[in-house]
Amino acid sequence: MRTSNPVLRADTFTAPGASAASMTVGGAVLKTGLFLFLALVSGLATYASAMRGAPVGGWIMGGAIAGLILALVTVFKPRLAAITGTLYALAEGLVLGGVSASFESRYPGIAVAAAGCTIGTLAALLLAYQSGWIRATTTFRRGVLAATGGIFLFYLVSFGLRLFGVNIPLIHESGWVGIGFSAFVVVVAALNLVLDFDLIEQGAASGAPKHMEWYAAFALLVTLVWLYLEILRLLAKIMGRRS
Repeated sequence: MRTSNPVLRADTFTAPGASAASMTVGGAVLKTGLFLFLALVSGLATYASAMRGAPVGGWIMGGAIAGLILALVTVFKPRLAAITGTLYALAEGLVLGGVSASFESRYPGIAVAAAGCTIGTLAALLLAYQSGWIRATTTFRRGVLAATGGIFLFYLVSFGLRLFGVNIPLIHESGWVGIGFSAFVVVVAALNLVLDFDLIEQGAASGAPKHMEWYAAFALLVTLVWLYLEILRLLAKIMGRRS
C-alpha cells in the first residue's frame, strides 16, 4: 500500500510486535477530531489577535518551526504521537490562525468559507470511501502519488526561483490559469485523504498497536492542513478576480 502523505508509508502500521486488532478506524477518527479541535483553539487565539492589529508574526514563525520539528519527531517516533501530535496540532493552529487572518483582512469571510469547504470535503470523501463509491486502487494510488510529487517539486522550484527574485508568471495570479492550477492542487490534496483512509483501514485490519491511532490522526491532520491552505489560496484567487 502506498500513499503520497509523507508521514504515512506502506509499513507504517506493520511494526514488529503489533498487538492484534488494537487499532480501530473509529479510534483514529475520534483522535483526528481532537487534533482538529486543538488546532482550532490555538488558531482562534492568533486569528483574534491578528484581527485586533496585534503583531503575530513571531507566533506564526514559531508555530511553523515547532510544527516542522514535531512532525519529524512524530514520524521517527510514532509511539510519541499522542504527545507530539497534540503539540503539532497546537503549533499548526498558530500558523493557520495567523495566515487566515491575513487572508481575512483582504477578503472578508474567506476563512470561514475555507474551513467549511475543508470539513465538507473531509466528510464527503469519508462517506464516499465508506460507501465504496471511491476506492484507492493501484492506478488511483499511482496517479495521486505522481500528481502530489509533481506539485511539491513545482513548489520547491518556485520557492528557489523566488529567492533569486524570479516569479513564475500566471500560476500565482488570479487569472484563469492561476485559478485552474489552484483548483487542481485542491483536488489532489483532497484525493490524498482517500489514500490516508485506505492505509489507516489496512493498519486497523492488520492489528496495529493502539498508539497508532494517534499517529493516524496526526497523518490525517497533515493532509487537512495542506488542503485548508490550498482552499484558502484558491478562494483568494477567485475573490481577487471578482474585485
